[in-house]
Amino acid sequence: MKTRAITGFFFVAVMLASVLLGAYAFTLFFLILSVLSVEEFYKLVSTETVKPQKRWGSALAISIYLPLSLYFFKDEPLIYVLICVPVIILIIVAELYRKHLNPFHNIAYTLFGVIYAVLPFCFFYGLAFTDGTYSGNYPLGFLILLWASDTGAYLFGVNFGKHKLFERHSPKKTWEGFFGGMITSAAAALIFSFYFTELSPLNWIVISVIIVTGGTLGDLSESMLKRSLSAKDSGTMLPGHGGILDRFDGLLLAAPLVFVYLQFIKAF
Repeated sequence: MKTRAITGFFFVAVMLASVLLGAYAFTLFFLILSVLSVEEFYKLVSTETVKPQKRWGSALAISIYLPLSLYFFKDEPLIYVLICVPVIILIIVAELYRKHLNPFHNIAYTLFGVIYAVLPFCFFYGLAFTDGTYSGNYPLGFLILLWASDTGAYLFGVNFGKHKLFERHSPKKTWEGFFGGMITSAAAALIFSFYFTELSPLNWIVISVIIVTGGTLGDLSESMLKRSLSAKDSGTMLPGHGGILDRFDGLLLAAPLVFVYLQFIKAF
């Protein structure tokens, strides 16, 4: 428990620092996090018969993240993201020379690793540039609402949890915990809206609902992945917490949904 608490403290401190230190620190941190996440995914799914292309997969992650960050941060043309196309072709071609038993499994896991473990961070990165220039308020709000949801879900689940939410993939999650997380996240959103007025209180609350729902589904999806591979944790990088994907599972599905919601409300 002590190790978990210490790791959690430093994790929160680093996350807050990445947001509050400005656009360059934010860009670099999530580039590193994206590469580490996809490498962790490849290590998790690797077996005797499945061998994702780790180097080319990391190259694909960078070829997507950097052009998108230039688009958001420097307003560079989005066309640079097309660099990823020849990288994808090279992943397919490279499999011709590897002589593995399941070449298309390797290709599929290599490409899906980027979709699952990198693109969500790209969407989260994009939150900071919702209004055209860097602002840490949106990613900061996202993190606070996500952490409030996790805290509420744990407290309500421990004290009132009786009805299982999705026992097949996560035996400890309950409906009481889910709605408890919804209440605490919505309360945090209401408080947050008084200090960060870019959005109305209603929009912050809607975002909290998206985060709680998407975060829960992301958690369940990652549990499904680990159970299908008979793995307890996605990795060992965060002592007491498991791997990077274990700690960011709530972000993986919630961040893209929040990004889409913000784009729509800003457009209309």
